[in-house]
Amino acid sequence: MSSKTYPTLSLETDLVAAGSRFVIGIDEVGRGAIAGPVAVGAALIDSKDARWAMPWPTKLRDSKLLAEPVREELYQPVQEWLVGSSVGTVSAVEIDRVGIVEALARAAGAALSSLLEDQDLRGEIARDGAIVLLDGSHNWLGARAQGLAVVTRVKADRDCVVVSAASVLAKVERDRFMIEAHEAHPHFDWDGNKGYASEGHIAALKQHGPVELHRHTWLTKILAEEQQLPLA
Repeated sequence: MSSKTYPTLSLETDLVAAGSRFVIGIDEVGRGAIAGPVAVGAALIDSKDARWAMPWPTKLRDSKLLAEPVREELYQPVQEWLVGSSVGTVSAVEIDRVGIVEALARAAGAALSSLLEDQDLRGEIARDGAIVLLDGSHNWLGARAQGLAVVTRVKADRDCVVVSAASVLAKVERDRFMIEAHEAHPHFDWDGNKGYASEGHIAALKQHGPVELHRHTWLTKILAEEQQLPLA
């Protein structure tokens, strides 16, 4: 595996040098799925905390580059290395109602709100500064950034430790949700495809029809017009 797939603290260090004590990495998972929620992870590091100078878990990288057992293995060590973390989710029903971009913003807002519940932490952020590091080229957080400045970076989930951490936490929690949902609807194979449009998932949709956990507004892009299906 190329060394370029391993994240570093280079950008986070630059952001701290520019005047922000805290860096909060944000990343989403499940955006392209046709079933299940979207999940957004928020991961907080503090340049004045001892963990800043400690090695992060050696296997940590973008969740998309890790096998499922490795992500599970990393889940607790990543949480322990971070100063704080949270995952926000928005359901398929809400995604259908408000659209994916707004759903992402709501999930991120929920993650940030949970992360910043501690009043002492809020006070320290107000005094010493924090910046949100967001994967991608577009600031889809908008007003839900809790008043914090946002820096976007393409491939931040690959290159930046704090965003890799956020991606792993969000991926593990969303995968666990889909594995549990599989027990109620085993014909969709959600324990394997995690709600994405695999061949088996689409075949099961055609045979059984969608359920509440499907994003119904997305299905017309996948199923033929004659296959418009009622809610099961």
